[in-house]
Amino acid sequence: MSNPLDQLRDNHSDFSKNQEAFQFTDPFLAFETWFNLAVSSGEKEVNAMVISTVNEAMKPSARVVYLKEISDQQFVFYTNYLSHKGKDLQQNPNASLLFFWPGLERQIRIEGTVNKISETESDAYFASRPRESQLGAWASHQSEPLKEMGEITQRFKELDQEFPGQVPRPKHWGGMALRPTYLEFWQGQASRLHERVCFKLNEDEWQISRLNP
Repeated sequence: MSNPLDQLRDNHSDFSKNQEAFQFTDPFLAFETWFNLAVSSGEKEVNAMVISTVNEAMKPSARVVYLKEISDQQFVFYTNYLSHKGKDLQQNPNASLLFFWPGLERQIRIEGTVNKISETESDAYFASRPRESQLGAWASHQSEPLKEMGEITQRFKELDQEFPGQVPRPKHWGGMALRPTYLEFWQGQASRLHERVCFKLNEDEWQISRLNP
């Protein structure tokens, strides 16, 4: 029997493509350059990233979240602190991020530690969100069991009445930031001779090296 997955093989582009890809000494400049190219190239969900966490029982878990900004060389996202990932990060702050832009045949892996950002920053971002998103942050008991969607819909309606004006930020919701110690840039190439360059932080200095594909 033929395997339908065999039809999905991608041979990637010619080796001559994107030879400028790794002419960087600063990983944040490299990230900005690649990110901006992904935006201008029309990649979908450019700021979507997979965040992988590990709990105290050493069980891994991964999901997609959105990068909201890079501040003080940290990658900032927002979440419910009582969610699965929020609890994981309280138990074990080590995490990884993964950006994948298939149209450009590129991915970026990032490893580091995660901490909460300031309440002031979280308040400011929450205030900038649409009202529906603000109410949703209250209505969703993220990662908890839900018998039916009617439960959350009813909570949403009740909260809409409870907060007729400005919606305050829930204390269990806010920003988190990953401070990287490792970034790896991957460029797909023909014949599986992919390019991989990594930046590893060593005593406040970034060490650059190439890796076999």
